[in-house]
Amino acid sequence: MTLTSENLVAVPGMASRWVRLANGARAHYMTSGDSGPAVILLHGGLPGSSGLAGWRFMAPYLGERGFRVYCPDMPAFGLSDTRPEYWPRGMEDFVDFIGAFADALCLDRFHLAGNSMGCMNTVNYTVAHPDRVLSFALIAGDIGDVVPEDVRPPKGQFHMTAYDGTREGMRAMMEAIIHRKEAVSDDLVEMRYLSASERLEAHRQFWPTLLQYRHIVPWTDQNRAARLTTKGRIDRLDIPGIYLYGRQDILTPVEWGQVQEDHLPGVQFFYPDDCGHQGQTDRPDLFNPVFAEFFGYGTVSGELADRAGVSDRRPELPLVKRG
Repeated sequence: MTLTSENLVAVPGMASRWVRLANGARAHYMTSGDSGPAVILLHGGLPGSSGLAGWRFMAPYLGERGFRVYCPDMPAFGLSDTRPEYWPRGMEDFVDFIGAFADALCLDRFHLAGNSMGCMNTVNYTVAHPDRVLSFALIAGDIGDVVPEDVRPPKGQFHMTAYDGTREGMRAMMEAIIHRKEAVSDDLVEMRYLSASERLEAHRQFWPTLLQYRHIVPWTDQNRAARLTTKGRIDRLDIPGIYLYGRQDILTPVEWGQVQEDHLPGVQFFYPDDCGHQGQTDRPDLFNPVFAEFFGYGTVSGELADRAGVSDRRPELPLVKRG
């Protein structure tokens, strides 16, 4: 293994940083780029996820193209603070964390994107603080009760709770959500295993609310459900948004993306091929330029949109720029 002294995979163009939040928590993040518009990238929610694990192929690309990129480790993930008082109690705590993280780095307005649970956190933060989000990009996740709660997501070939706490189990989980198997290196498996092993109890604290948010089980706390509601909120925003959903996703199949498309008329959908649940890892050749164009210009060129599988289920939005 060739992990760094912090047990991180070394990625050229990315730097490991720490910041103290207003509540006293130590927050770890990876960063790339020194100037330009700020971009916050949010990782997924399976054990061992982190800003580095989720965005190691995209962050340096954006950093080289004039963006300041921040990839935080959410509470219960990566190198996040392990003290119990900073464990997340529910999905709403991630919304608070994103705000506290942006405040600590003096980021007033920024582009926001997320994969899987990061997609949910992007949606939840954006509807709570639309004044701070310049644009948003979603990858293979959920969008809350804007999809009717009696509509359940289809079952995938890999269950979200299948991780058994071993290195072998971590590799099996990674190979399930990442379609491009060569991206699952020994170093990645070890980094994620070590992180997850120290945070399994913290992870268990919030997990029931993620299942409730995804319509898998009913809400047990209606106050929490009200705070995380998206109906009449995400579908009313005029903030530019895109959504990419891999056709080979076996965790949450592509049909779930199509259901969500029917409830987000103001968001442009793409369905890239040869792409699983963690699309930014499977197809950096598509995701990287799509994000760079969208965050840079507010549009995606027609040729690139076609290569990225722009949806033909409804008319394209004006952010797809043709001619």
